[in-house]
Amino acid sequence: MGASHVRRFVEEGAKVYFTDILVEDGEKLSEELGDNAVFLKHDVSSEADWKSVLDRIDNDEKKLDVLVNNAGIAPNGLIGDLSLDLYNKVIAINQVSVFLSLTHALPLLKNSGKASVVNISSLGGLKGMEGNAAYGSSKYAIRGLTQVAALEFAPFNIRVNSVHPGMVKTPMFAALDELPNVEEVTSAIPLKRVATPEELTNVVLFLASDESSYCTAGEFVVDGGLLTR
Repeated sequence: MGASHVRRFVEEGAKVYFTDILVEDGEKLSEELGDNAVFLKHDVSSEADWKSVLDRIDNDEKKLDVLVNNAGIAPNGLIGDLSLDLYNKVIAINQVSVFLSLTHALPLLKNSGKASVVNISSLGGLKGMEGNAAYGSSKYAIRGLTQVAALEFAPFNIRVNSVHPGMVKTPMFAALDELPNVEEVTSAIPLKRVATPEELTNVVLFLASDESSYCTAGEFVVDGGLLTR
């Protein structure tokens, strides 16, 4: 999804700083998209890395108009089988990263004068599922953090919303096959198909744009109707 977001934002005329630990993939995408797609190596669970990335943006741009927190991992494990080390790793990458981004990006977001933050949560942040203890915990937490940030950032004209994808056709989708009830979940999608990354990007772009200027603290579900089912 991150690659899809980067491509679309560049197409729309944005200069995008995007980050990952996958250096080869990031550099390849940056080369493909040109000067307006700047790749930086970044472990989102590292406070030092966040400071380094945001120092670079501050040096280049002096402000940040849009912040999209998209990084995440989704290993599965039943309670009783899931190790504390793996649980903590998921929390660090999925949840703590969002806290770090909000904390350290706030000065640059304020400098924008009209900024938008989009936090990618999940359907797993709205509904409990077996084998989903670590991922679900992290994604539920993003909802609460989004709402608190929306209230605290509103005086600075910074909007903060969360997006809740259902099943999306990405490499992470393969992990869904490990869920005990994956066939039940798949067959229950009212639209009878998995989303494309571009369909999520459309929602992220809307929330980043002035077209969503009165949306903050919102939870935008993109799941083909699965939550209702």
